Amino acid sequence: MGDALIDFDVPAAMRDGTVLRADVFRPTRDGPWPVLLVRSPYGKRDPHILRILDPLAAVRRGYMVVIQDTRGRAGSDGDWEPLTNERADGHDTVRWAAALPGSNGLVGMYGPSYLGNAQWMAAVGGPPELRAIVPAFTWSEPFDGLFGRGGAIELGLSASWSLSQGPDLLNRRWKASPADLDRELTALVSEIDALAETTYWELPSGAFPAFERAGVPDLGYQRALADPDAAAACRVAGGYDRVDVPVFNVGGWFDVFLQGTLDNHVAMSAAGRPTTLLVGPWSHQQQSSRQGEVGFGTAADEGSIDLRTSLGDLRIDWLDRWLRPDRPAPVGKPVRIFVTGVNRWRDEDAWPLARSVDTPLYLREDGGLSSEAPGADERPDTYRYDPADPVVTLGGTLLMSGEFPPGPHDQRRVEERPDVLVYTGEPLDADLEVTGRVRVSLTAASTAPSTDWVARLCDVGVDSVSRNLTDGIVRVSGPAGEPADHEIDLWSIGHVFLKGHRIRVQITSSNFPRWDRNLNTGEPAERATAMRVADQTVFHDAARPSRIILPVVPPEDPAR
Repeated sequence: MGDALIDFDVPAAMRDGTVLRADVFRPTRDGPWPVLLVRSPYGKRDPHILRILDPLAAVRRGYMVVIQDTRGRAGSDGDWEPLTNERADGHDTVRWAAALPGSNGLVGMYGPSYLGNAQWMAAVGGPPELRAIVPAFTWSEPFDGLFGRGGAIELGLSASWSLSQGPDLLNRRWKASPADLDRELTALVSEIDALAETTYWELPSGAFPAFERAGVPDLGYQRALADPDAAAACRVAGGYDRVDVPVFNVGGWFDVFLQGTLDNHVAMSAAGRPTTLLVGPWSHQQQSSRQGEVGFGTAADEGSIDLRTSLGDLRIDWLDRWLRPDRPAPVGKPVRIFVTGVNRWRDEDAWPLARSVDTPLYLREDGGLSSEAPGADERPDTYRYDPADPVVTLGGTLLMSGEFPPGPHDQRRVEERPDVLVYTGEPLDADLEVTGRVRVSLTAASTAPSTDWVARLCDVGVDSVSRNLTDGIVRVSGPAGEPADHEIDLWSIGHVFLKGHRIRVQITSSNFPRWDRNLNTGEPAERATAMRVADQTVFHDAARPSRIILPVVPPEDPAR
């Protein structure tokens, strides 16, 4: 094929004898060559995987490229249990790839999401030939974005992803019976197509009925609910001391795994490992200049970053640094972020920004949001939360079925609901940058023994359109009716609220079907099907000052 020789379905035996298969791309010129390895459950010839980093372009650059089907997927043998075998299989595959004819024994890995976690797991396994990884849009702690968030189940992601992986499994299971295969695939498609209207709504959420009907394994939250140790198979957090390779972390402000990407970078930096971070105004599946209802400009697109380079070129240039020492090392700062609002890329020395200052804004009576703390006599706000009528997901850092697009969306119809409290600041008299991790400190009470608290940060424009920036949830239990303090992690943003805009905070008790509904009974999610209505109270007085804490970046000194 001109510049490349391609061997299809090359077998690799794992330590337990299971055979995994890969397509191997080699330069036609004399080697040896460093190897770029991708391990994917989506099929080694999936067009999206091939677009991430064009294997033929990498071959022309002087690399071998190996794209492997993970265990139990596409051309590989074994049983499909998501995320379970990637540490051992990744370790064994790196060692195998390094020994392929034409290899110089140095291996780098790349890819997003599941493919990103497969890199981390291989790196934790410590194969000596692995010299660099480029994980993108992937998590750190599985209970913070993958399986759940704040104690709630990440249902929107788990249900849609798990069902969508079913066709390959069903094709294997029913390959000897075309009639049965047609019946099962038709039923699976019906489950997927009904997600928004019916499937997401089924109970119990912790033992999701659609998975059993479709005969597919779940992403992993049900295994982890039954056995918390099961999450260790895909947990990056806590394993950084075993990762002795440079890492290029890529994330997006509207990605379901945003905070995991940031946490991975921070932890590797703290461990003294070479680590680079790039965060664009992107969602999980789209690294384009437009997300949700907002366009961020041509320079935001992955193909024209800052009108100077592309995400693909940044990846391969960075890999050159560690795998091709004959190439010049790229120069620049280790962190590059896209600051929304002003819509500009900016390089930084570190994340989080040392110059950001945690700044509270207090929830106030009559829907105000102020830097002034409340007085002693401010009355609390109340609403009724009915899990049969939850607040429906509208935008955000999410990955769900197509009816629920990620990114910023006009929140005004959400804010009209009686079960959503809204607190809004005065118009800003100057631009205000908020870059870093956002949290809400909430004092609240519920008539239910268990309930959820959801907080959302919005930017209200001069046109009064309220658009979401970030949100979070916490699932709590305690004596009914007693006030308690709760911390809600809203993850991170890099955003400038422009002059004349207003800062807004929403407080409610659901964001469904992104997160499963708390049925207000205290029963475990694996069994709960009965619902009860809860009366919710949010306090904001001198003794109980509910507030949002924003990492405010002071304006630059014009004299500098």
